[in-house]
Amino acid sequence: MSKAKAEGKRQLSSSQKQWLLVVLLALLAAWFVWGGVRQWQQASAGTALEQSRDQISDGLLAAWSGQVSQLQKVLKSDRVSAALAQGDADAVALAVREGWPGTEEVQVLPAGLDAAYADPKAFGYARLALLEAAQSADTVAARVVRDAGGQRLGLAAPVQLGSQGPAVVYVRQPLLKLIGTFDQVRVPGNGYLALRQGSHSIIEQGDTALASRAEGLARPVGKSGLRLAAAVPDVEPGPLGLGFIPCLIVGVLLLAVAALLKFGKGRVKMPVRRAAAATVDEGPTLSESLAQEPVLAPASPDAASPPPLPREPGTEVSEEIFRAYDIRGVVGRELTPPVAVLIGQAIGSVLQVQGLRDIVVGRDGRLSGPELSNSLIEGLRRAGCNVIDIGLAPTPVVYFASYHLRAGSCVAVTGSHNPPDYNGFKIVVGGETLANEAITELYQRIRNGDLHVAAEPGSLQQREINADYVQRIADDVQLDRPLKVVADAGNGVAGELAQPLLEAIGAEVIPLYCDVDGTFPNHHPDPSDPHNLEDLIQTVKRFDADLGLAFDGDGDRLGVVTKEGKIIYADRLLMLFAADVLMRNPGALVIYDVKCSGKLSDYVLRNGGSPMMWKTGHSLIKAKMRETDAELAGEMSGHFFFKERWFGFDDGLYAAARLLEILAQREETPSEVLNELPDSVSTPELKVPVESGTPHALVSLFVSAAQSEESPFAGARLSTIDGLRADFPDGWGLLRASNTTPVLVLRFEGNDEAALNRIKSLFREQLQPLLPDVELGF
Repeated sequence: MSKAKAEGKRQLSSSQKQWLLVVLLALLAAWFVWGGVRQWQQASAGTALEQSRDQISDGLLAAWSGQVSQLQKVLKSDRVSAALAQGDADAVALAVREGWPGTEEVQVLPAGLDAAYADPKAFGYARLALLEAAQSADTVAARVVRDAGGQRLGLAAPVQLGSQGPAVVYVRQPLLKLIGTFDQVRVPGNGYLALRQGSHSIIEQGDTALASRAEGLARPVGKSGLRLAAAVPDVEPGPLGLGFIPCLIVGVLLLAVAALLKFGKGRVKMPVRRAAAATVDEGPTLSESLAQEPVLAPASPDAASPPPLPREPGTEVSEEIFRAYDIRGVVGRELTPPVAVLIGQAIGSVLQVQGLRDIVVGRDGRLSGPELSNSLIEGLRRAGCNVIDIGLAPTPVVYFASYHLRAGSCVAVTGSHNPPDYNGFKIVVGGETLANEAITELYQRIRNGDLHVAAEPGSLQQREINADYVQRIADDVQLDRPLKVVADAGNGVAGELAQPLLEAIGAEVIPLYCDVDGTFPNHHPDPSDPHNLEDLIQTVKRFDADLGLAFDGDGDRLGVVTKEGKIIYADRLLMLFAADVLMRNPGALVIYDVKCSGKLSDYVLRNGGSPMMWKTGHSLIKAKMRETDAELAGEMSGHFFFKERWFGFDDGLYAAARLLEILAQREETPSEVLNELPDSVSTPELKVPVESGTPHALVSLFVSAAQSEESPFAGARLSTIDGLRADFPDGWGLLRASNTTPVLVLRFEGNDEAALNRIKSLFREQLQPLLPDVELGF
């Protein structure tokens, strides 16, 4: 009897175990199915968001086009045409307003816009830019402006006001006339949509925490200058990292197994177990297992170094983007978010090797910046780095943050002065800017799969550092007298800080293109190109300013124009900086690149300094400064490096502050001070495009020919530290290969036009046979 009871208990226990297993399998099945359903819902939300975005974009474009067409129609009406012919501005304004119901305000202003320029801050820089855009394009222009205490839709059109001459009509409309469609469409799920103009979000819907990632799904609204930015949360991976379909398959299979366990015995005839089978060997007990020797599987020859996991699509990494000074490529073609993750992981691996963990990340104003920055941060954290994200910031502010926050390492996500479809990374590890072999090492790590993966991802924190940067400079630099300057940021990220910084040190600032817009709608943000300074020159003259300051796309370079519109090139500015620094640091070393004036060396010597010519490239100059302990350095491109009173990195904003400090100390006008600097007849940088991969080979051939005994360069002092620079008694010429783009860079200088033309002809005659089908352009 006792034997039967024991058997019954054993059978009951087995039944319970089977029931528990069925329940467990059912729960697991539900978990996998729910994970798959969640992924489907999130993917559907993304599709729905894109549909909403496109619907809103079409509606916005129709509204924008409708407003532009309406103004064109009203201006052609008989009443308005008659008022224009009579030259009666008030009658024109009244006719437009009455002919266009709902219009808030109409103004007719003379084309010179003198009243607006008399007090542009009160008039509104956005309105002023709109009026100038309409006159420049000679057609109706429309954009969102700040007027009447809020956001409005502004429209402007050039007109002829009778005998009074050219004028411009400004019409202010309620913003609702533009964004009505936006309000009618809701954001699905927990996504995000924003109507943006430049870096400014006009209206937002949804989860604003996704705002920094929204450019990845941005869509322009026709040619209006507006765009719709959109973002959805990342699709959460399913159980065990499986996707939607695999989750459902696993869930169905688990349910099928559970069903067989639960109901299978009732349908399938099970074999009868004989009594002798009661003594089934159930295997060793726990104590017996522990007493046994472990059984070792034979080692695989590759067990010590398993092959790297296959990469996801989109992670093919081009070696071409790893340049001499930084990493740079075309977004979407060479530089994608998966590639940025790998680059971040490679940088993080280098930090780990050096025993470093903390790193600062900032980005410029390019539209691809938020997505690439987030991907880079993901890779850095994957390698175990603790990331401090300072968001939108000029490159020198990123450098400053690495010192200020004691991180020592940083990455600036920036395309510098390159076209809008470019982006890249400038990298500092342990206080040293990566260049040449150090950049190549990152590519090799990615190619070889030599990427560190931390057991736990690194931390992430957001910090605002711009105010600290401004305060740090303002505590050290203050102008002895106020100067009136125009600051042109070219819609680059320096526009965030140019006006507040220069005002903090005591300057009166007129901002020009200081609204950050990654499409660079006004001109390319490269102050080394004289064509990009034309608007600055005109604005300086119009406002009777003392000086014009121009910054490149990420704020690490400076360009300068005088009141009279003369461009002061960087090598002459470096003379002024050198004289100032050498007053406090006699004998200090001043480094300049091979493109700088031949008069710079003499000027430094006369002021008690030690000049040194070095290779072009911001990272190469910084490395040489660290090696030689130089107090000051500069490049013809507009990079200035102050170690005295600063940190030794290139900073266009800080250089502007130091320039104004020097000029404010002098009794002469800024133009008089700058015109006193030694000058000569020279060319700007000249660039000859060549086939990719050939610049360095062409320069090598040119150098070899120049060093031969029969070469016409035989009487010159030749320097080959970076290409070929030939110094003659009356001038010099340079040919070098760009390390960033497939071009040959040339520059020439002479004591007079005759010397300049002779040296140019000499270089042209030697270079043309190497490029027989290329128009050299000099």
